[in-house]
Amino acid sequence: MTSELPKFIDLHMHSTVSDGTDTPAQILANVKRAGIELFALTDHDAIKGCERILSLLGPEDPRFLTGVEFSCKDEWGQYHILGYGYDPSAEAMQRLVQNGHRLRMEKIRTRLDFLKREFGFTFTEEDLAELLAMDNPGKPHIGNLMVKYGYAKTKEEAIKGFIDKLHVGLDFIRPEEAIEGILGGGGIPVLAHPSYGNGDQLILGEDMDRRIRRLMDMGLQGLEAFYSGFTPILRAEQLGFAQKYDLYVTAGSDYHGSNKLIDLGDTGLASAKAWPEGLRRFLKKALSQDA
Repeated sequence: MTSELPKFIDLHMHSTVSDGTDTPAQILANVKRAGIELFALTDHDAIKGCERILSLLGPEDPRFLTGVEFSCKDEWGQYHILGYGYDPSAEAMQRLVQNGHRLRMEKIRTRLDFLKREFGFTFTEEDLAELLAMDNPGKPHIGNLMVKYGYAKTKEEAIKGFIDKLHVGLDFIRPEEAIEGILGGGGIPVLAHPSYGNGDQLILGEDMDRRIRRLMDMGLQGLEAFYSGFTPILRAEQLGFAQKYDLYVTAGSDYHGSNKLIDLGDTGLASAKAWPEGLRRFLKKALSQDA
């Protein structure tokens, strides 16, 4: 492996194993087509896509980091915790993704029951069976089904206008569980799109500072300071926190294929005059583990 750091990276993307529209094989092909030199697949609560990409990689392909994104919640709010560079076969990771999958399937069934009870939305047994047979179905999949049946005009309307009306009865992985599992698998835990909490919630200033310090006490090691949805102000605040607390920095687009209007490689990193030291340290650490 060359010691030179990659110059075009994207460390946050989703495949059909969660709520993206590209298969893992298509992700790899599209990454190569885009000229990305280092990428990570970060499916929600799932690592099967990473295992598939590892089996497909050839010597001339871009460098790859195992990745994952856990949906977490506790009494402080909701978080998305990214994990990088873990061993997919590690017992700690296997337990974590199995628990994440179980909770995700429970949430799907709870949401379907809620939509039927509150709004009278029903689907055929065939469509329900197809939905529940997916690797890790989520709100976008239900939303697409609602559009198909005419219950909503768009997936976004389905989620915000109906699915998100359910506020109770859903269990999540706690952030300390996700961080512990990632560390147990030899990985690096990173807070995804830190400024964004639950839905349209925006977390700034001292509130953000307290959240980061609390997660650091659990073992958090990095912040996704470069993100497709960040303004320069949000990016600068996260870079300030990373420098203040000596945290790693990562960069991700949150690409979902046609499910979101985000391009591969759209991380905001291209606008940086110089890469922050936290990002350089992250890449050296992650790529040394991958060597």
